[in-house]
Amino acid sequence: MGAGRLLVLCLALAAAAAAPAAGQRPSAVSVGALFTYDSVIGRAAQLAIELAVDDVNADATVLAGTTLNLITQDTNCSGFLGTIEALELMEKNVVAVIGPQSSGIGHVISHVVNELHVPLLSFAATDPTLSASEYPYFLRSTISDYFQMHAVASVVDYYQWKEVTAIFIDDDYGRGGVSVLGDALASKRARISYKAAIPPNSNTDVVSDVLFRANMMESRVFVVHVNPDTGMELFSTANKLRMMASGYVWIVTDWLAAVLDSSRSSDRNDMNYIQGIIVLRQHTPDSVAKSKFISKWNNMARNRSIGSALNSYGFYAYDSVWTVARAIDRFLDSGQQINFSADPRLHDSNASTLRLSTLKIFDGGEQLLQQLLLTNITGLTGQVRFDSDRNLVQPAYDILNVGGSGSRLIGYWSNYSGLSVASPEILYQKPPNRSTSAQRLYSVIWPGDITTKPRGWVFPNNGKPLRVGVPNKPSFKELVSGGKGPDNASGYSIDIFNAAIKLLPYPVPCQFVAIGDGINNPNYDDIINRISTNSLDAAVGDFAIVRNRTKIAEFTQPYIEAGLVIVAPARRANSSAWAFLKPFTVEMWCVTGALFIFVGVVVWILEHRTNEEFRGSPRQQVLTIFWFSFSTMFFAHRQNTVSALGRFVLIIWLFVVLIINSSYTASLTSILTVQQLATGITGLDNLVASALPIGYQAGKFVRNYLIDELNIPASRLVPLSTVQEYADALNRGPKNGGVAAIVDEMPCVEIFLSSHCKFRIVGQEFTKEGWGFAFQRDSPLAADLSTAILQLSESGQLQRIHDEWFTDPSCGSEDSGLGAVQLSLGSFWGLFLVCALICTLALMVFFGRVCWQYSRYSNSKADGEPNDAAATAVATAIVTEMQPSKPRPTRLGSFKELMQFVDTKEEEIKKVMKRRTSDKDNGAGGSSHGRSISSA
Repeated sequence: MGAGRLLVLCLALAAAAAAPAAGQRPSAVSVGALFTYDSVIGRAAQLAIELAVDDVNADATVLAGTTLNLITQDTNCSGFLGTIEALELMEKNVVAVIGPQSSGIGHVISHVVNELHVPLLSFAATDPTLSASEYPYFLRSTISDYFQMHAVASVVDYYQWKEVTAIFIDDDYGRGGVSVLGDALASKRARISYKAAIPPNSNTDVVSDVLFRANMMESRVFVVHVNPDTGMELFSTANKLRMMASGYVWIVTDWLAAVLDSSRSSDRNDMNYIQGIIVLRQHTPDSVAKSKFISKWNNMARNRSIGSALNSYGFYAYDSVWTVARAIDRFLDSGQQINFSADPRLHDSNASTLRLSTLKIFDGGEQLLQQLLLTNITGLTGQVRFDSDRNLVQPAYDILNVGGSGSRLIGYWSNYSGLSVASPEILYQKPPNRSTSAQRLYSVIWPGDITTKPRGWVFPNNGKPLRVGVPNKPSFKELVSGGKGPDNASGYSIDIFNAAIKLLPYPVPCQFVAIGDGINNPNYDDIINRISTNSLDAAVGDFAIVRNRTKIAEFTQPYIEAGLVIVAPARRANSSAWAFLKPFTVEMWCVTGALFIFVGVVVWILEHRTNEEFRGSPRQQVLTIFWFSFSTMFFAHRQNTVSALGRFVLIIWLFVVLIINSSYTASLTSILTVQQLATGITGLDNLVASALPIGYQAGKFVRNYLIDELNIPASRLVPLSTVQEYADALNRGPKNGGVAAIVDEMPCVEIFLSSHCKFRIVGQEFTKEGWGFAFQRDSPLAADLSTAILQLSESGQLQRIHDEWFTDPSCGSEDSGLGAVQLSLGSFWGLFLVCALICTLALMVFFGRVCWQYSRYSNSKADGEPNDAAATAVATAIVTEMQPSKPRPTRLGSFKELMQFVDTKEEEIKKVMKRRTSDKDNGAGGSSHGRSISSA
């Protein structure tokens, strides 16, 4: 027992002596690096990594007391060898790996580091499919191709190209980038029209074949996403195929910028092949540290006789080392230890020589990964910080235009504000602005040394003509007629299309494909669907541009307006003995008659006191009122008006009578002469409200419009195909199995009415569609033909073609007279109201004046009333003079007395008042004389 205790005590002391003190830093920590030494990226990265390790070890503030040990492995541009090298690196107990350079190797190695918990920090693997969700220990310290492809899409959208051809290396790197490019273009309403995949390690013949097939397509915008070590051979081949001439557009990802930056000026013999192309390069802001690093790198390259120059991947490699170093420093500061343990699932079998048991799990891998994700430093590439998706924040690219012996900067792209000519560092200080007006680039010199923006596409040089679908209908052949042969199509729409095609600056061979049997109308929506399924390239005919069709096809500008109208049968109205009463409604007749009498009474009142023609016995005065009122209808009144108020009222009334007479005459003429609608349909509203059957042209969009937009039951709709079916259905009418009206587009209706005069357009055009030519979505032909249609319109040729096919109708179309209606009070109430108000105002003025006269008359009588018999005799004589047939009462205070005053002629009233004034003066003089005699 004593010996056993002694053995345990010795073992414990030995373990204590072997274990480092708590919190003690190791003297050295190993970091691995995976890249291809002899490659464009590898040559720049190797020196950058070595310089970074030297700088870290020389900096006392980072990893104090601990040396950063770098272990590099050459992947030899091989996925297999790279995997072997990576496994050998893992045997050396590295805590992190900088690399790999290749995205393909990154996919394989990520599974290894996931198992061994070793963080993988790649400065060149840009494949966006290397995601954190699948590879949690993979961290990208460069910009993902996700952002680069969105930058490419922004350039394509800026120049308004809709289709591109993607040329890419057929590996993880190439396929991943092109997949994102397709999504980025789709967000800009553009697309990849053709994918040209180049197998890895292809020879010149294979590359030539791929480019030749790409050149047969219509797109002339090529996006090239290949490896930097073999990419220049592609442009040499393209130059031999004359694909670097004017009209072509080449947009190249950052691999070419790495090649150009790495090439010394004396090595740029291939510059002639790439003139005018657009190149992207990772944006790294200028700084003092960056300038010092470039100088240090160049000095070391000269000392080692390295022929290549530095490229942007060298900056990211340098920052990657510093990122790892600072993360390890924080890891050790937190008290963590660097320990490795065996993986129980990895063991060597008896016959295996792979030594899998040498691969150890890094116990602190998860903690170190978290420290890497917390990185927030400023490096040579700018701010080094990771977002929630583990991508670098503030990704940005320089956009270069190759020309002469180098390249020039034409702008920038950033995920913050899109395209701009201002550097991203300036834009980060402002609010983000991704509006279309804010997107800007400097001018570009394109291939062929031209400054005009290339169109970006040509008609495909594959010997296939444009497949143009043409509806083959039994009628309305003036519009479009699909013949039996590919060149036998004719009609108004075909002539417009051919004239527009001739205006294009490039040849477009066309082959017309007749759709339909010529007996029944084809379904127009089915023809448009054939375009979306690539069975047809275009469709020409009377195709209305409606909402559901624009979702699956691209339409040109309308070449003719074609709104919907209603056609109904018309007939001559039968005259009757009482036709003269029809122009006005009963209400209108009653109000008009009442107004005649009212005006006659008003004029009689205004003229009665001053005009002898409006006086006499009661019977005579009543006859005068009625005669005067109704004779004004024909301006035949013989009574003259003498008062100012009477003349004013008469002028207004005669104007009203003129309007009434004119309206009556026009309405009566219309009722007796024009045609009337046989079915009573006068417009869209009562057509929809009725339950009558409606005809439409079979195969066109009208049926869906009536059902979906106007909610008309399908049971009321009758399909018709020919002009004769139109006429027969309208002639039979709804009672005999026909239709009450037909709804169709205006050009079709014009053709129908040109030979059928018994029918008329009812109401107004109630939609505003137009006809256009349909093409596949985002087809550049649609935009070019729209421009050509505008040219036809401006030159007058569009109208001349219209006049050739749309002949003048053989019968007149007096549409305005259809279904003449009676005139109601609603059309004249304003005029009648003004007349009535003027008459009322005249009466008020008249009675006010009469009351004023009566007041003066009463006052003059009271002041001048005599007290003796002589004065009484004078007053009686005056009253007798006023009323010779009746004795006048002594006082005028009653209503009857007022009426008698009103009935008295105004001239007599004035005479009496004048006489009273004279008698008053004489009486005053006589009294004075009497008093004088008495005094005497």
